[in-house]
Amino acid sequence: MMTIEERYRTLAPRLTNWLIASGSSHAQACDLTQETFLKLWNMRDTLHDDDASVTNLVFTIARNLRKNQIRDNQRIVYTDQALPEETVEAPHPTSSTDRDYLRQRIQVALDQLPPLLREAYTLFQVAELSIAEIARETNATESLVKVRIHRAKNKLREFLSDLNV
Repeated sequence: MMTIEERYRTLAPRLTNWLIASGSSHAQACDLTQETFLKLWNMRDTLHDDDASVTNLVFTIARNLRKNQIRDNQRIVYTDQALPEETVEAPHPTSSTDRDYLRQRIQVALDQLPPLLREAYTLFQVAELSIAEIARETNATESLVKVRIHRAKNKLREFLSDLNV
């Protein structure tokens, strides 16, 4: 059986990347990852040897923590942050600004996806879970997971069509 530390080393980067792709900031994703593994540590005596079930448990805990965080943040009203939406314009071409611009565009496109499509896509592409693992994680059939990923890819292609990549 893998120790919690070994699981952390293998799953934490995938989990953090998935949380960022799901809309969390890097700092929030790191905090949620730490909190997830703290909960896993507290449950260590009840864990089984099955790696797939522990992986699913880790992503389920993180997803629930993220939902709680979003729900708590919706209750807070920031009156000083109510600025008009700004449009994203392409910067002058340099490698670091191009990369930042592309990251920003991809994040905006991911944010525009419906939640179920975004979740399936990020679990597959960012967290690198298998179709079967995503199906167990989201309580959906494997066919439905494949359809959601396919639809998400088509939507992203549509949202980013002007990039001609």
